[in-house]
Amino acid sequence: MTERNSASGFHGLGIAPGLLAAIAKLKFTEPTPIQKRSIPIALEGKDLIAIAQTGTGKTLGFGIPMIQNLARLKGRGLILLPTRELAMQVDESLLAVGKQLGLKTAVLIGGVSEVHQKKALEKNPRIIIATPGRLVDLLEQRAVNLNNIEILVLDEADRMLDMGFAPQLNKIMRFVPKSRQTMLFSATMPQEIVALAHQQMKLPIQIEIAPAGTTADNVEQEVFFIEKAAKRHLLELILKEYHGSVLVFTRTKHGAKKLTRDVRDMKHTVAEIHSNRSLAQRRDALEGFKSGKYRVLVATDIAARGIDVVGIELVVNFDLPMHSQDYVHRIGRTARAGMAGRAISFATFDQRQDVRDIERLIRTGLSVKQVPQLPFDRAPRPQVKYDSAVQPKSKTDDSPFGRAPRKPTDREKRRKLR
Repeated sequence: MTERNSASGFHGLGIAPGLLAAIAKLKFTEPTPIQKRSIPIALEGKDLIAIAQTGTGKTLGFGIPMIQNLARLKGRGLILLPTRELAMQVDESLLAVGKQLGLKTAVLIGGVSEVHQKKALEKNPRIIIATPGRLVDLLEQRAVNLNNIEILVLDEADRMLDMGFAPQLNKIMRFVPKSRQTMLFSATMPQEIVALAHQQMKLPIQIEIAPAGTTADNVEQEVFFIEKAAKRHLLELILKEYHGSVLVFTRTKHGAKKLTRDVRDMKHTVAEIHSNRSLAQRRDALEGFKSGKYRVLVATDIAARGIDVVGIELVVNFDLPMHSQDYVHRIGRTARAGMAGRAISFATFDQRQDVRDIERLIRTGLSVKQVPQLPFDRAPRPQVKYDSAVQPKSKTDDSPFGRAPRKPTDREKRRKLR
């Protein structure tokens, strides 16, 4: 297959030949819906608001136009993100496309020494990728100059506001030229985002690939109602039932640390990722999870959008999220790149309303599964009564973990027709 054919889906979007060749070498054949709609608008230099669920290819949606537009502009690009992990992943994606074209970047994130970051800035990078806190620190030290920013991207904007970065964002905006292109990418569109857009953007074009709260169609979603003390035992059974990579979410850092010890005692390879871990520890956890060194990764919501790993078989909400919107971001870690996935949530009996809130947000019901007999059970477990807010998204069988019915083979279909 020629390079032209292998990147044929990206032709017609206005992408320069050199970038098309780089895309072809990465084996990207078809743009995702968000890429198809955002790239032509961004290449024209227009301000853009893009709403799309996680795992849809937003990075190249703004990265390709930024790299191409900066080739004809004298200034720099600035990308702001909420977490260190996201910053490093965006840097990796941009360099994969632009490094052979001479692209230089600088990543400014907390948790590591400023010395190397200042050296990277001295090399005159074309794109700065930063978390708000560290960028403000360097601005106050006058170690970074944003006077020549031509293109500004706010990625995962809703998450940045959720994490309390509004004061830092406002301060950064004062250092960035008003005459610039601004692109805002977000999974949801709360009022704070609308206000930010009105303040910082000029007649932005808005595109929405999926309504806020939309989850991937190929994720099977289930919920178990269970006593808090029994959650650990149910997780142990589930880890025996499923054999692939498993991402487990807890509400707190303390809970993540404790559960990591418990999973290790179950004889599974496991790592933890949350804000108390150093950058080196978080990087080891994420890279180890990607490579298979760790089968299970235990994380808090701060890491929900920073985990970009294809092939996660199962997401377990060991604790329901504090905010319903975070449910969407959590389960968006599975069923990425068109693959199938499964999400299982544990809810205590007093969290029925929390489950209904999630169902209303995602506009589909969660399949309620009967908790199987656990080792310490002396009597059969009672059936859980729960009135779903909406009808379940799909039907599953009556096995303990609700595996989806097996699709008949072609041979079985022919037999049935005879």
